[in-house]
Amino acid sequence: MLTNKNSIGIGIIGSGFARSTQIPGFRACPGARVVAIASARRERAEAVAREFEIPFVGQDWREVVERDDVDLVSIVTPPSTHLEMTLHALARGKAVLCEKPMALNASETEEMRRAAHASGVLALVDHELRFLEGRRHAREMLRAGEIGRVRHTSVTFRADSRAGEGRAWDWWSDAQTGGGALGAIGSHVIDGFHWLLEGAHVARVFCQLSAHIAMRPDAASGAMRPVTSDDAANLILNFSGGELLTEAGATGSVSMSFVEAGEPLHRLEIFGERGALRIEGDGALWHAASGAGAWRRIDVARGELAPAMHDNGWSRGFTRFAQEIVRTLQEGRNTVEDAATFTDGHRTQLVLDAARRSHASGSWATPEGS
Repeated sequence: MLTNKNSIGIGIIGSGFARSTQIPGFRACPGARVVAIASARRERAEAVAREFEIPFVGQDWREVVERDDVDLVSIVTPPSTHLEMTLHALARGKAVLCEKPMALNASETEEMRRAAHASGVLALVDHELRFLEGRRHAREMLRAGEIGRVRHTSVTFRADSRAGEGRAWDWWSDAQTGGGALGAIGSHVIDGFHWLLEGAHVARVFCQLSAHIAMRPDAASGAMRPVTSDDAANLILNFSGGELLTEAGATGSVSMSFVEAGEPLHRLEIFGERGALRIEGDGALWHAASGAGAWRRIDVARGELAPAMHDNGWSRGFTRFAQEIVRTLQEGRNTVEDAATFTDGHRTQLVLDAARRSHASGSWATPEGS
C-alpha cells in the first residue's frame, strides 16, 4: 500500500477509450501525472503521447508497469489481456484500474480477485457509471423506500455504431479476445443492478446472443472474416436476496444492441410497489408515482466534465471517479467508497458466464457460486 503521497504517477496501457476518457480525466486531477503509455500499436501510443505530452512511450506494456514513477496502472485493452497485465502489475505492488469486462471468464476474474486481495493494493474495475449523480441519488431513494420494494428492472441500450457492414473486423468482432455487446454493455448493466439493488443478486438468467453482421472485411487485405462475437444481446433475469426486493424477488429484462438505427438510447428503469425510477445514460433521473401516469424529473447535478472529453455519462462518471482514485492513492488508502472492486467484477462475470451458457443451451442458467 502507498504511503501518503502528493504526486501520483499513472501508467496507461491502451490508446482508445484511454485517449477519449481516462487520460483527460486523470489529467484534470490535482496531483496526478500521466507519465507513461503503451499500446499494441506503438504509432497510436506515440500519437496520444504527443497529444497529451506524456513523457514515456513503452515498446512493451511491461515497461509501463515496471517504471518506478508509476503508482497506478490503468489497463484499457481487450479483455483477453487483462489477466496477464493485472497479475504482473499486482505482483509489483502497483495499484490497478482494470477496464470492464474484467476478464474473459470467472476463472480469470477469480485469479485476479485472489491476487488483489493478497497484494493489499487498490484494485478496481472501471464501472464509472456508479459515480453519476443521478445513479447515486437513485440508490439513496431505493434505500429510503421511496418506490417501495422492487418488482422489476429494465435496461435498454441502443446504438448503431457497428451497423455498417463495411466496418472493418477488429478485436471487438472476436469472442476469443472478449469482444461483443454482452461484455461491453452487459458488464455495466449487471454491475449497475448489483450496486443499485444492494444485497440482491441474479439468481438465474436466460440469454439470446446475436451476430446480425456475420462477416466483416479485414482492415489490411479486405478479405471477409467471420464475426464470432455478439452485436446484440437480450436477457431475462430473476433476482433474489437483499432487503430492497419484494418477497417474491424481482424480474429483469435487458436489451442491448450496437446495430439498431435511430436515436441512441441508454435507459435503466426500476419499478417498485409504489412507483418507479428512470435513469438516462447522461445521469438524468426521473420518478413516477403509481397511478400518476407521468414521469417527473428530479433535479440532480450533472457532475463535472474534464476538459477534452465528449459530454456523456461515461465521461462525467469517470471525471469524478478519477478524482476519487487519485485522492485515495494520495492518502495511502486502498479502497474507494462505492467503486467496483475485483470481488464485484468477479460477481458480475459469474452472471455473464451464465448468460453465455444459457445462450449455448437455449435454457435458463444459474450463476455458479450465487
